[in-house]
Amino acid sequence: MNSGVRVRFAPSPTGPLHMGGVRTALYNYLFAKKNNGTFIIRIEDTDQTRFVPGAQDYIMDALAWCGITPDEGPGIGGEFGPYVQSERQAMYKPYAEELVKNDKAYYAFDTPEELDNVREQAKQMGMPNWQYNSVTRVSLKNSLTLSADDVKARLEAGEPYVIRMKMPRNHDVRFEDVIRGWVVVNTNNLDDKVLFKSDGMPTYHLANIVDDHTMEITHVIRGEEWLPSAPLHVLLYEAFGWEAPKFAHLPLLLRPDGNGKLSKRDGDRLGFPVFPTNWITAEGELYSGYRENGYLPAAFINMLAFLGWNPGTTQEIFSMEELIEAFTLERVGKAGAKFDPDKTKWFQQQYLKASTDEELAALFRKEFDVDVTDPQLASFCHLMKERATFVKDMMTEGAYLFDRPESFDEQTVSKKWKPESGALMTEWKEQLVNLTDFVPASIEATFKAFLEQKQLGIGAVLPLFRLLVTGAGTGPSMFEIAAFLGKEECLARMDQGLSVLG
Repeated sequence: MNSGVRVRFAPSPTGPLHMGGVRTALYNYLFAKKNNGTFIIRIEDTDQTRFVPGAQDYIMDALAWCGITPDEGPGIGGEFGPYVQSERQAMYKPYAEELVKNDKAYYAFDTPEELDNVREQAKQMGMPNWQYNSVTRVSLKNSLTLSADDVKARLEAGEPYVIRMKMPRNHDVRFEDVIRGWVVVNTNNLDDKVLFKSDGMPTYHLANIVDDHTMEITHVIRGEEWLPSAPLHVLLYEAFGWEAPKFAHLPLLLRPDGNGKLSKRDGDRLGFPVFPTNWITAEGELYSGYRENGYLPAAFINMLAFLGWNPGTTQEIFSMEELIEAFTLERVGKAGAKFDPDKTKWFQQQYLKASTDEELAALFRKEFDVDVTDPQLASFCHLMKERATFVKDMMTEGAYLFDRPESFDEQTVSKKWKPESGALMTEWKEQLVNLTDFVPASIEATFKAFLEQKQLGIGAVLPLFRLLVTGAGTGPSMFEIAAFLGKEECLARMDQGLSVLG
């Protein structure tokens, strides 16, 4: 095997990429980068009946938005391609035939109708969970019960068949999982899984093992839902005489209440996205994504990293580079990880605040058409970002910085605006008229001198100043707001407010 670490994320194009899938991709990516290894994307589309047009493009676009960049994959290339299973179809049958030849698998000619009848009979006999296994296969239509001549004749006649794994009887399958420790499963609990289908396509199990071996995958890092399949996969490696990769099965993502797995339909029902980007079904149904909800990709990734892993320190904010440095599979837990929408918003808030004013200005311009210069917009973002979670919040909270207020906060008016307020604000306005250097520090120094002169507290003047200029009861520093608007606009707004409030 290749001496370097090689990992793969292998989604099926049966729909959009759920955030649980993104987390699996992320952990594979972090592990590869931590170990100077290779991160591969492989599209597993052996189940053509569930193929959804557009899903593969969605998967690749979503990972690109997240900053999870594959080293090899569809559209990227690499020496182990092709990276879409349907394009590798011709290679799987010889491997399945090899297993039959070595008595590790067998041809089964039972029709779906015949198997349905057997299941129904078993049900009537009080055996609801009938399986095609080491006990039942001896009475069914397969190459273990039919003569060699009969099997040959059926194959030559083109009779439909599947190839099934010949599961050994009463054998303990043991393997060590990096996250869960030793796993032991007895084969009496396993059925003879179909490895190759009558439509000429391999099942997930065969294709997965063949691809992982031929692509020299060293570590299989995947969701807990694949743990029941792992014993079969271990047996397949043994049957081929191949060295198995190391397995690591990640914990489930749970709903916020901890009650059950977070599903594709939970998000819009519970009021938060579960997909990285918007997905629109063929029927026109919209599933909302983190990108379109205004999340920064770095915040989304930081949040996801903590759903199942912890660094063992109190640090919570990690750049992708820091995650790569800190990540180990040993610090991934076994227990399901509860998704917390509020914590997700907290991560977003931290990343928004840490963004430069220029970065936010560029994002703001994509969403809103405002007639200001880039430096002015950067100043606006500097003013508003401390109180915002999303870029759109800055417009919601700070629209008054672009347009004069048409109304005044009723609560502030009723609590603060007294009969003498008009005269007081006119006096304060005169101070500003005489101010030549209209910058925050000068406005603040003048304001403090005015309070001292009038022997008033800050609460008696500042809310009134804010009310006249912005129409709002709260907001960022009024000295910065005034400087942002400029002397002329600030004074014009005060005149307008005084004419309305008296």
